[in-house]
Order: sequence, then C-alpha cells, then structure tokens
Amino acid sequence: MNNRIKVTWIGHSCFKVEFNEHSVVFDPTNDGYVPGIKPIREEADIVICSHQHGDHNARELIRESGERDAFEITEIETFHDDKEGALRGENTISIVACDGLKVAHFGDLGCVPTEDQLAFLNDLDLALIPVGGYYTIDGKEAAGIIKKIKPRNVIPMHYRDDEKGFGFDVISTVNDFLEEMENIEILDKSSIDLHIDSSNLDTRVIVLVPQNL
Repeated sequence: MNNRIKVTWIGHSCFKVEFNEHSVVFDPTNDGYVPGIKPIREEADIVICSHQHGDHNARELIRESGERDAFEITEIETFHDDKEGALRGENTISIVACDGLKVAHFGDLGCVPTEDQLAFLNDLDLALIPVGGYYTIDGKEAAGIIKKIKPRNVIPMHYRDDEKGFGFDVISTVNDFLEEMENIEILDKSSIDLHIDSSNLDTRVIVLVPQNL
C-alpha cells in the first residue's frame, strides 16, 4: 500500500493531489476570478468541482484523462451558506479514496456539517478546508470541525494574504484558524509530500503558498 500523497496548492480552493500514479484536481478557478491568482492549466486523471461558481468550476481548463476507476468518491451534500442554501446555493464535500488513502475537499462549505455528515469524515489522511469566512465558514468554525474529525493533516484554503497579494478582500486571513490550532507548519512552498502514518493521532496543520501567484 502506498503511504504517500503529494499535494500542490494551485491557489484559492484549487489543489492537485497525487496518489502514486493517479491524480485529481479540485475546484479549478476560471481566469481572472480570484485576485492575485494566475490562470490555471493542469493535467489530472479527474477533476472535481464542489459547486458551479466561477472561482471553482473551470473544469475545461484542466486536461482530464477521465480515468476514474482508481478512485472511490463519496459526496456529502451541504450548503454554501448557513441559510440552507438560500443565499449561495449548495456545496459538495468530496471524499476521494485512492491507494488506501483518503482526502476530503470541503469546497465552499458555508455551514457546520451535521453529526451524521461528520461521521463520514473520520479517518481522513488529509482535509482541505476553507477558513476565510464571508462566503464560507470562518477560521473558528473550520477549527471546530477539524478538532471533531481529527484528520492526520489539514491544509487551509480560501483566505486572503495581503503580504503575498492574493484572495478576495472581503474574506479573512488564515490567522483566526491558526490561533485555534496546534502543531502548525508554515512553509514557503506550494507542494508537499505527505508520508502518512496511520498511527499518528495528532492533526498536522500545513500552510502552503499558492503555486499560481
């Protein structure tokens, strides 16, 4: 069994996750939608979009092989706001299992999942979760979810960074999330190779720099 995942934060909510010989791109952004994020051009076996807003649904920009047999995908239907979708519609949390490893991309989650939904999110090797608020859950809400589901690794997304010059100005920085968490690694790079130790029960928080600045 492969115990390695390579993760690249392309920008905003877009990630490329590579499991040995297989790869998935989550939530590619259309050109010019997110301040500070350059156009995205990637290749992957599959593309997964959490919802159909322009900063998350640019599937046509990714060269996709369509080889889905290597993946087991579980979808959790949630909302893009805390009004049961009345403000911004629906959102899908996608859990992707491949090579014995499990990754969840939370999309533009705007509400705290129910206890039944949280049960599907146990035993994650990696969680990719929004923390910026306004359009999504904020840093404190994201931290509360992570503390409940206890993934082995978590990478925050969908926030702004004034120093590096990316993100919507109405959303917050990553700081509120980090203030609630422990075991934090702030890295000056866009990609990381995660070597998964299933016996590790302490969540590792990893902060990356977007690739497409």
